[in-house]
Amino acid sequence: MLQTLIIQNYALIDNLQIGFNSGFSTITGETGAGKSIIMGALSLILGQRADISFLKNKEKKCIIEGVFSLNNNQLKNFFGEHDLDFSETIILRREITVNGNSRAFVNDTPVSLTIIKEIGINLVDIHSQHENLLLSNGRFQLSVLDAIAKNNVQLSEYKTTYNNYIVTQKKLNELKEQAKKNQADYDYFQFQLKQFENINLNENEVADLEQEKNILTHSGEIIENLNSAIQILSEGENPIISKLKELKFVFENLSKNYQSTNILKERIENIFIELKDISSELESIISKVEVNPERLSNILEKLDLIYTLEHKHKVNSVKELIEIKDDFRKKIESVELTDNEISKLESKLLEHYTLLKKRANILTENRKKASVSIEKSIIPMLKLLGIINANFKVQLSEAPEFTSTGKDIVKFLFSANKNIEPMDISKVASGGELSRLMLSIKSLIADTNEVETIIFDEIDTGISGEIAYCMSEIMHKMSKKIQVIAITHLPQIASRGENHYLVYKTNNKEKSETCISLLKQEDRITEIAKMLSGKEVTNAALENAKNLLKN
Repeated sequence: MLQTLIIQNYALIDNLQIGFNSGFSTITGETGAGKSIIMGALSLILGQRADISFLKNKEKKCIIEGVFSLNNNQLKNFFGEHDLDFSETIILRREITVNGNSRAFVNDTPVSLTIIKEIGINLVDIHSQHENLLLSNGRFQLSVLDAIAKNNVQLSEYKTTYNNYIVTQKKLNELKEQAKKNQADYDYFQFQLKQFENINLNENEVADLEQEKNILTHSGEIIENLNSAIQILSEGENPIISKLKELKFVFENLSKNYQSTNILKERIENIFIELKDISSELESIISKVEVNPERLSNILEKLDLIYTLEHKHKVNSVKELIEIKDDFRKKIESVELTDNEISKLESKLLEHYTLLKKRANILTENRKKASVSIEKSIIPMLKLLGIINANFKVQLSEAPEFTSTGKDIVKFLFSANKNIEPMDISKVASGGELSRLMLSIKSLIADTNEVETIIFDEIDTGISGEIAYCMSEIMHKMSKKIQVIAITHLPQIASRGENHYLVYKTNNKEKSETCISLLKQEDRITEIAKMLSGKEVTNAALENAKNLLKN
């Protein structure tokens, strides 16, 4: 509940601090006194956006602070999720600097506007006249139904499943779109890869092939030269090896008598051995050299394919071609992996769908039960509020697709006349009827303890007499469970409050200022008498005020 509200340098307020009690409190004051200013300041600490125009003194910052006490721990998990220290007393603060910047704090910890707004939603429900229009909003109607059905846990579970379903569905659609695009390139990738695989590329192969091509191209000339060399060395008319053999024999004889030639003899022996070895090697080489036009043709074809691929893909080496080939293989594998992933996601989506349907059905069943409960409760309250022939129905129908709140479409149907079927509220309910409907609904929601404070901001416009008294009875009954604050112009409602606050404006030559004070009993009598008779307070009005307070 709201315990204390502190306002500094806001609109017509210099410095204001007011404490609030539990139960039913009423706030009154003349038009223009500043009731809406106080509500505006409260809205700031509940997450409303702010700007520099709110500053009364443009050279000082504005500070709004609210102290709230909790009777339950509905916010404990939220505080934990956002690394905030939780306590049963929560202080919300907004500061607006002179340059228009706004800062928000929860228990002196800086937070974003989104966080303070989320906390505020769970603390206070401010209901003004224009919010009666929410009754025509399907989302609001559904939120009412869920509040009565106490669907908090079920709705949270459903939303988790729904989000998983949507995320999986989106990913599946993206994969399918990608697969469709890849499929168009799949044949092309395969064709390109086949070209590479037909060549069977090897990083060092080109140099070897060029060398073999050169040998095969000149094989006849090579064989001819090799044969000539063999002839000169060992097979001609005067082969060198035979001559060296003779020379070797000469030096062997010479060295017997002239030892100084031993060195020359050894050198000739070495030359003889070397040339004999060369001749033998030439015999081996010539046996390996062949004239093979078919092999040459294959090599030329392969080299041509390699050079064509290099030119086609604008690279200069086989290594780069191998990298391109690997890339094509990866792209093909990616298409095939995408197909497998699609299959897995389809199975996962089906699991999410099955669970989603199950949880949506639970919500629907709870809402159907709550619909009956709402109808039974709303109609008596509407009759109490003067709509004697009231009829109220909750119409549930199935949505074509799953939504973030289930698969239900809700409509509140209303009729104020006998023998007239209930119709969509937006088409048949007057402003006064909307006010009474909304009060009845808020009364039901109060039983769910969704929030601990509800503020009715002049929702009694167009209401008077006995109906106003009945409204005050409903508000008073609500205040047994939550804190209720009503801003009102009606003495029947003002007198019903356990606490009565007066908003007034002080004026002097320099400034006007909005103030608020908690009235004592005598002051309450005078204030309610003014509400009854106007500025001129009559004795009859005073007696009437006393009777209202007494009753």
